[in-house]
Amino acid sequence: MLKFTNYLTEQKNTHMEHLEDEVINNGVNGARNAINFLRSLRDMLSGDTASPIDATVKWDGAPAIFAGIDPSDGQFFIAKKGIFNKNPKIYKTEAEIDGDISGDLNTKFKLALKHLPELGIKSGVYQGDFLYSNDTVTKERINGESVLTFHPNTIVYAVPTKSDLGKTIAKSKIGIVWHTTYEGDTFESMKASFGKAISAGLKKSKNVWHSDATFKDVSGKATMTADETKQISSILSNAGKMFRKVDAKMLKTLSSDDAIQMRVKAHFNTKVRSGERIANPRTHVNDLTIYVSQWWDKEIDKVKTAKSKEAKTALKKEQLQFFMKNKRGLENMFTLMNYIIDAKERIVAKMDQASTIDTLLKTTSGYEVTAPEGYVAISRAGDAVKLVNRLEFSRANFSSDVIKGWQK
Repeated sequence: MLKFTNYLTEQKNTHMEHLEDEVINNGVNGARNAINFLRSLRDMLSGDTASPIDATVKWDGAPAIFAGIDPSDGQFFIAKKGIFNKNPKIYKTEAEIDGDISGDLNTKFKLALKHLPELGIKSGVYQGDFLYSNDTVTKERINGESVLTFHPNTIVYAVPTKSDLGKTIAKSKIGIVWHTTYEGDTFESMKASFGKAISAGLKKSKNVWHSDATFKDVSGKATMTADETKQISSILSNAGKMFRKVDAKMLKTLSSDDAIQMRVKAHFNTKVRSGERIANPRTHVNDLTIYVSQWWDKEIDKVKTAKSKEAKTALKKEQLQFFMKNKRGLENMFTLMNYIIDAKERIVAKMDQASTIDTLLKTTSGYEVTAPEGYVAISRAGDAVKLVNRLEFSRANFSSDVIKGWQK
């Protein structure tokens, strides 16, 4: 059974890591588990029904919303992510919403408070993504077809107007996709359950279109051919060979040092945002070392006293020693991550073929087809990681040519 560090059966689903980052986060165990996760996904898509893994679709909704029954008094409530703070922030009346939220968010939460009780939630807490209110659903004509569109965040979702789903959406007041449930006697002690068919346990309502995020290949298009399975197996074989070359001691130091991790991830994310792959791990490590040195120079310049400058200079020297000493180990680590990313992207591309709702980007020159945001892979134990084509989705998120749902 796979064992990851994101124990969603115990923790709250407020943050989740990318699959390839498990190498940085958790060293040898993270690298091994990432490879095993991909093997299980390959097997699942090859038709192995006994594969110890499930998947859900990541919907690009906003805001995140929680709804359920307050275990302390049995009253229905809705909430933002602050539900799991030390002093939970939840809303049971419109007055409480007005006292804390304004603008478009205020309207959405009031609609949720009004209509979500119709789903018959009796206990526990449900977490999902708000997709639309009826005033944000637009009837358009795209490529000659009449569709209903909703645009909660970066991705535009399009549903044929005359389809059963289109008719349901047209009559509804709000749309939500559920992905996590929680049970417990207090908010603090609640345990999460992720990736189940949540909507099936709720009532239907003409005012609420709701679905769960479970990945379903109803068309059979996401079933991999023997050749596709062979290609991914070859990449994973190379990943396994590189895994055996990676310096375990170096990975242990990296995974246990938050400050070094932060610099490695920050530099990696600058590449992602600019749409760059790690084409040459050796060059990437050299660039990383320069980036770390320059980052520390800026930090040293920020402080005024000689004592503070001396302390930060010592920290810079100590951190740079790690990068200088472990250049070869870091090169092997990034090579391993490249193999993991290559296999992940092939799997994600295959899963994209099972999409049942069209996903688009609204650009300054019109609509263009895009893939879903990504997926979440879940072991039978409930442990989960994100599967996202980071370069593609980052391009959409940061491009000034892509119009976001909150932009007018």
